[in-house]
Amino acid sequence: MALDRDTFNRRSFGPSLHTSIKQARVLMVGAGGIGCELLKNLVLTGFGEVHIVDLDTIDLSNLNRQFLFRHEHIKKSKAEIAREAAQRFNPNVKIVAYHANIKDAQFSLEWFKSFRIVFNALDNLEARRHVNRMCLAANVALIESGTTGFNGQVQVIKKGVTACYDCTTKETPKSFPVCTIRSTPSQPIHCIVWGKSYLLNEMFGTSEDQASLDTSENEDNANEIAELKRESEELKKIRESVGTAQFPQMLFDKVFNKDIVRLRSMESMWKHRNPPEPLQYESVLAQTKVDMEREATIQDGQKVWTLEENLVVFSDSLLRLSKRVTELKKQHGDDSPQAMISFDKDDPDTLDFVAASANIRSYIFGIERKSRFDIKQMAGNIIPAIATTNAIVAGLCVLESFKVLRGDFDKAQEVFLTPFAGQRLLAPDRPRAPNPDCPICGNYQTSVSVDLSRATLGDLVEDFVKLQLGFGDRDFAVNSEAGLLYDPDETDNLEKLLSELGINQNSFVTIVDEEEEDTFMNVVLNIQSSSIESTAKPIKGLEPDKAPEIPRKPKKESAVETNGVEVPARKHELESKEPSGDLKRPRADDVDAPLVKKKAKMAATDDVVLIEDSEAGIGAITIEDD
Repeated sequence: MALDRDTFNRRSFGPSLHTSIKQARVLMVGAGGIGCELLKNLVLTGFGEVHIVDLDTIDLSNLNRQFLFRHEHIKKSKAEIAREAAQRFNPNVKIVAYHANIKDAQFSLEWFKSFRIVFNALDNLEARRHVNRMCLAANVALIESGTTGFNGQVQVIKKGVTACYDCTTKETPKSFPVCTIRSTPSQPIHCIVWGKSYLLNEMFGTSEDQASLDTSENEDNANEIAELKRESEELKKIRESVGTAQFPQMLFDKVFNKDIVRLRSMESMWKHRNPPEPLQYESVLAQTKVDMEREATIQDGQKVWTLEENLVVFSDSLLRLSKRVTELKKQHGDDSPQAMISFDKDDPDTLDFVAASANIRSYIFGIERKSRFDIKQMAGNIIPAIATTNAIVAGLCVLESFKVLRGDFDKAQEVFLTPFAGQRLLAPDRPRAPNPDCPICGNYQTSVSVDLSRATLGDLVEDFVKLQLGFGDRDFAVNSEAGLLYDPDETDNLEKLLSELGINQNSFVTIVDEEEEDTFMNVVLNIQSSSIESTAKPIKGLEPDKAPEIPRKPKKESAVETNGVEVPARKHELESKEPSGDLKRPRADDVDAPLVKKKAKMAATDDVVLIEDSEAGIGAITIEDD
């Protein structure tokens, strides 16, 4: 008599582990390359209940390595199709799919607490960090994984036992000077960043004058900032013409003619390089073939388009985006963030606009043009993916999950897949201990219930931090992901609702003790939205009059002086390259303390950020390499 899979699994794993697997409720975040392989493994292994969260839809470029999907699934939800495909492997497993963002309010702290293990199968740095923080707050084991080409990594993360995802510094995002992007591009990526992060935002997203841009006018950057403001005002007027028949030509004439003529007038800029050549809309349009098929041109993403073909795509994508933004404004209002369009590598409208804009700008500056396929990789920061690497890493994730189910965290390993490193294919290592200076797991964590319709920052500071957390008369600062919200010198935000300051369901707020002696460890609050009676205070977290025992920061040993030379008392202080978790603001009497921005900016952020060098006053555009 043939034995079923369940019998084989029981014999392979043993009765105890087999029972733990069947009873386990697990979460998998991401249903892409690693996710498809991992879901197949989880289902065949017999995990009792698997939840999948992914916000993406299936694209043609996914099919070479995401084997659960077929051509007929293109444009459909990855999570939903993955559930349907994997369910056939093992009908006895309960699979729940969510076509959503893991940062959505529905995925609360209590929801995370309901899982035995969370698996990260993401390609997004911001989402990885969010899941890491939620798992730490919920005290749920996280198995982190990732691949880049032939290389891969699997890491078990458990609060207080192993290092978390943020215990080590991540690679600094690649950046380009603003002057290069705006005035002197020399590479295709410069033109792509201009189209993605500047022009698209100005027309359909968050304008430069609304973005988080430090516009302090010093001697080095005053002219550049003034010019940027002037250009933003001109583009704002053109933006008001969105949806009209004149809109494409108005925008073309502004960015590909008028702005280029202005740049050419700066003769000193072109002494050692060829000046750009402005374009006339009518001239390029006249060279466009009357019978040129728009659809055929747009669909041919592997071809490097001619100037005329780029104009066709440019105009067509503008019409599509104009219709979308007009509809969004009708639904949500002109100034609503939901009425803005941001770049998405899988959104054909924004991709076509960026590709055509970048190529026209490249033509003007004598730079090599790229196909839409290449531009999608560059603009979307797409990392090369190989199906075999994904399969190996997914298998390692399941093997490590067995140790988690047994509670054998001391036997868990951080495994690296390095086929070309001159050593064996798999290089396992003992899990690293938590970094005491980690800005995420090196903190005291708690949650707080907040009525976001009523609670102000003042309520949080006075009723919760001072009274319930026991900070009392201590000097402390309150920070969110947007920046500094409160400290003894910054009280402007106290009357504002937390929701006005960008604090929503699942947000994290950090309390930093600024006392010099007996200093509290940083406290991280996880905000949970709750309906609280109107007669009660809008913030509720701990038992009344019961302050928690917040650990103190260890005292730093004073430096010792040897022959007049000050030497750190501890060797690791000299060798450590990790950033400190100490988020204290510099005091006025700290002469060498770096300047910090006082107020948190509430504008929507993008994956490309305008920044200003604090020393040279040189702007740069930063691209997240996820």
